[in-house]
Formats: sequence, C-alpha cells, structure tokens
Amino acid sequence: MPSGSNHDRITLWSLPIVTGLSFGLLRSTHLTLFVSGGFLFSGLMFGPDLDIYSRQFQRWGWLKWLWRPYQKSLHHRSFLSHGPIIGTALRLLYLLTWLSVLVVLGLIIDQLLGLEGRTLEFVVGLWRSLSQHYPEVIALLVGLEVGAMSHSVSDWSSSAYKRYKAKGLSGLLPEIKLQKRRRKSTRKSSSAKVVGSGSRYRSKK
Repeated sequence: MPSGSNHDRITLWSLPIVTGLSFGLLRSTHLTLFVSGGFLFSGLMFGPDLDIYSRQFQRWGWLKWLWRPYQKSLHHRSFLSHGPIIGTALRLLYLLTWLSVLVVLGLIIDQLLGLEGRTLEFVVGLWRSLSQHYPEVIALLVGLEVGAMSHSVSDWSSSAYKRYKAKGLSGLLPEIKLQKRRRKSTRKSSSAKVVGSGSRYRSKK
C-alpha cells in the first residue's frame, strides 16, 4: 500500500490530468474548477484513509475528533470506506450528520437567546443556493469521487503487484475463491480425522 506522501504525490501529479480532461469534456471553466477542487480536497483531506490515523485525518487539525467515531466503526480498507461511490457517499452522509447536529444546536441557541430563527434562515438560504447551482454541486461530487478512486485504485494496484511478486499469477486470483478452497480443504481434513478416530474406536471394541 502506498504511503501517505506517495498518495499526496499521486493526487498532485494527477491534478493537471483531471483538470484537462474535465475542461475538455465540460467546456466550462468554473465547472472544471469545481471538479478539480473536489478532486484535490478528496485526495488530501476527504479520501478513504480517514478510517485510520493518516495524513488525511491529521489535516483536519482540531476537527480531527469528528472522524473518531467513523474510524472506530469501520475496518481499514473495507468496502464501506474504499469502495466506489459508497465510500464517498458514506463520508458525505457522516459529515452531513455532524452538520445536522450543529444546526439543531444552533436552533436551540436561537430559542434561548431570542435570535428569531437566524440559524433556520441560514440553512434555508444555503439549501436554495445549492438547488439553484446543482451543476456545480454535481461537478463537486464527481471531483470528490474521482479523488477517492485515485486513492483506492493506487492501494489496490500496489497490493496486487506485491501479491504478484510474492506468489505469481496465483496471487492475483480473487481472495474469496482462495478462502473457499482453504475452507473446503480444512473441512475435508477435519472430516477425515473424525472418520479415522471413529474407525480406531471401533477396532478397539
């Protein structure tokens, strides 16, 4: 698996490529900026390695504690953190959950201080702005996903190369099939032991 510094290099080296491809496909400067910004943010701070004590995690500074429950709930490199689409979607949902908690606290403070629903007005205004600029939101989400996948693909390719060097082509076979074969072999050996012990028991009688 590449180190944190190598992941950073991959993100920075890939940024011009992502920017060029985005502009070539979208023909829009500001949408390209949203894709590139999402890609850079995801690669450096919002990627799959938030499930461990990583560089991405450390870059959140004093907000690192937000990701502690996330880390404790997931195994490193699980499908829920490194999987296509679902990894980014789960992190966004997790972050939105924290934002919802902050909104509820803001509403309570509004009621206590008599601020006449300033927090609610802010949330409604933000929602209207997002709904009116949905192309930019989609471009940002695409950038986040591409940044996350550049991280996961580098992890998977590095692991596959190490398995190939250690085991050859057999190391590239899906791990599920290998596990099933191991389970079958262990079952056969255990059943043979049971039959052998039973026959020895009958011979003694």
